[in-house]
Amino acid sequence: MRILLVEDEHKVAQFIRKGLQQDHFAVDLAADGEEALFLAESGQYDLIILDLMLPKVSGLSVLSTVRKQNPNVPILILTAKASVEDRVRGLEIGSDDYLIKPFAYAELRARVRALLRREWRELKLQLQVADLVLDPVKRKVWRSEKEVELSNKEFMLLEYLMRNANQVVTRTMIAEHVWDASFESFTNVIDVYISFLRTKIDKEWERKLIHSVRGVGYMLKDGTQP
Repeated sequence: MRILLVEDEHKVAQFIRKGLQQDHFAVDLAADGEEALFLAESGQYDLIILDLMLPKVSGLSVLSTVRKQNPNVPILILTAKASVEDRVRGLEIGSDDYLIKPFAYAELRARVRALLRREWRELKLQLQVADLVLDPVKRKVWRSEKEVELSNKEFMLLEYLMRNANQVVTRTMIAEHVWDASFESFTNVIDVYISFLRTKIDKEWERKLIHSVRGVGYMLKDGTQP
């Protein structure tokens, strides 16, 4: 799952980013409202954490613009603006939750997970491609009802492939969404982890699900697609 964190206080941003990454999220960081709008428009995010007091473009303006462009992405406001009027305005413009600074990371994590669980319930709690099933909440995977043990990074990679089933995903896309890094520095690592996944979810079964698209990337498909 990929999160956009919009926070101009460097220490706070790094504290939150480190915590989210330890909780197995990929995190993009924007330090001002202008950068936040660019990333929100050019990227695909499962959740946005948004400060209100930002340089260049205010957080409320970012919230209003993003909500018009993407009415479904969960947005959590994280701000020192604690008045009832501020909270009401933020919620009315389109945020899904409002957390006041200073805060405990445990509460932020709980609110993030609650928002994502709501999205998973609305979309689909479990992902399934052929006889491969992934539960993003329990963080478990089964192939033909046999549980498959995956590392955290293998799980994140498989989840990304399954959320884009029957579509080609490039190495650049995988690097950005799973490793939170540039393609150039992670291309070999991606190939290695694809090999790990193939060993765990394809090797024992006649029906192969992970396919290479030469010169482009990979596709996880159910066998019914050409």
